[in-house]
Amino acid sequence: MACSPILFGVLLYTAGTLSMKTLDHVTVSEGGTITIPCLYDSHYKLDTKYWCKGYFWHSCKIKARANDTGKWTVTDYPANNIFTVQMNKLTSSDSGFYWCAVETGTDTFKKYLYVTVKKAPDVSVVSSSVSGHEGGDISVQCLYSSGYKNKPKQWCRFEDQSCYTVGRTNTSQNSSVQIRDDGTRNFTVLMTGLRLTDSGWYFCSVGDLQVPVQLHVWRDNEYKTESDARLSPSICGKQRARNDTEESNCPSEDSSDQMDWTFLLLYTAVPLLLLLMLVLGIWRLIQKHNGALSKRGPDVCSVAERPMSITYDTVVFKKTEDHEQNQVCIHL
Repeated sequence: MACSPILFGVLLYTAGTLSMKTLDHVTVSEGGTITIPCLYDSHYKLDTKYWCKGYFWHSCKIKARANDTGKWTVTDYPANNIFTVQMNKLTSSDSGFYWCAVETGTDTFKKYLYVTVKKAPDVSVVSSSVSGHEGGDISVQCLYSSGYKNKPKQWCRFEDQSCYTVGRTNTSQNSSVQIRDDGTRNFTVLMTGLRLTDSGWYFCSVGDLQVPVQLHVWRDNEYKTESDARLSPSICGKQRARNDTEESNCPSEDSSDQMDWTFLLLYTAVPLLLLLMLVLGIWRLIQKHNGALSKRGPDVCSVAERPMSITYDTVVFKKTEDHEQNQVCIHL
């Protein structure tokens, strides 16, 4: 009978951890950022979520609650029964045990994981967020150190913990997953025939280390255009860095520069052209007006500014000799 309280405590603790899911051991580089998913039961959509650090639960320190931002950013997605923790600008001192937790008021459901922060992590990914359209393909590159060369490599879905190893496996969503390990510290995951239900959180797993990756699949009629790519320069930058632009919706840097120059010329040239046309129009009107004034005769109808005076003169005509011209003398 003395074991009953202990057994009850174990069962209670187990129930709490089963109501919460997260990863086991993640690794990230110093100065980097990582986003960790925490999945909870649908009964706890409206309850308080938080992120806690410490080896023992009863003594852990709360770092952030839902909707807090900063070094620790907690974002809740009740529609998906998940909240994420984004850890920013990490240092080696941030390594340690952490807890995803949901507090209901009468109980707390939690799940711990370990975070390793080091200059050169043993496992990493080229991009922690990938996206593709329905029926299309996506690829994820998972990197590992030489010490993990012989460790098992897996691509796992976070929600149901289903994992796929080297080879080709059909998923329950009828898309296929193929993992190829080239033995040069890099294994590639290729998912083809994507379905909308493939959206969610996954992770690269090498030995006991994991790195989360988020996948978003959109419908064909939601296919992202070039303008959408401009709204996500960081994603496009990563794709360009790994020369993954052949099947990408991101424009190349050359085409982007050409488009920027085209817009600049249009925005500059059109107003200048309109201004030039306006100046020429005004100049022609002035020239036409001046020409009309120069052709006008004296204004005979104008009124004198002062009264007119009349002066009478005597004109005497004299006859000249030797056929000289007549002279007219006017005596005033």
